[in-house]
Amino acid sequence: MALQDIVEQTVTGLGYDLVEVERTAGGLLRITIDLPWSSDAQVPAGVPEAFVTVEDCEKVTRQLQFALEVDGIDYKRLEISSPGIDRPLRHEQDFIRFEGETIDLTLKQPMGVAAGGQVAANRKKFRGVLEKTETGWQIVWRDPIETKPGQKPGKKRLAEQPVHALGFALDELKEARLAPIVDFKGRKPRDAAAPQEQGDPIH
Repeated sequence: MALQDIVEQTVTGLGYDLVEVERTAGGLLRITIDLPWSSDAQVPAGVPEAFVTVEDCEKVTRQLQFALEVDGIDYKRLEISSPGIDRPLRHEQDFIRFEGETIDLTLKQPMGVAAGGQVAANRKKFRGVLEKTETGWQIVWRDPIETKPGQKPGKKRLAEQPVHALGFALDELKEARLAPIVDFKGRKPRDAAAPQEQGDPIH
């Protein structure tokens, strides 16, 4: 049985979601897991979202060590962890779960056609707010405003910046991840986030 299948069966069998499987130099096998999520069971307002604990990782480690040994999978060290702030988005449910968040995405192929002359046709990497549309998905963003060091652009200048939107299908993506943006003032409600408040797009 393939490594991906062994890991996925073991992780989901224990009641977790498999986020990522990585083999690194030196024989490290890194497995990222998350708690299962359903759009029908969203966390009520004011209740903190549950996260993967050390105990969860230990439970998966014990079961995976056994499963990998039975199937003769060669590795030197096994590492189980929860997703970081740059969590990958791989399945439709991931995009549904994180709608309204800022994401980084890389297209398999360049756009090919410039969007209104404002975006380079050979561009493949983008950062923007994830939105659901009638036909699929899109990200929306405003380009950054150049300012002198230590200065911030005013709200009026931000509002005057044109809004760009890029529609995409999941099979057009090479990679998509949550943008690793840390807000030390605390996470804003999703419906309060505007494109100009997000991080700068990737060039």
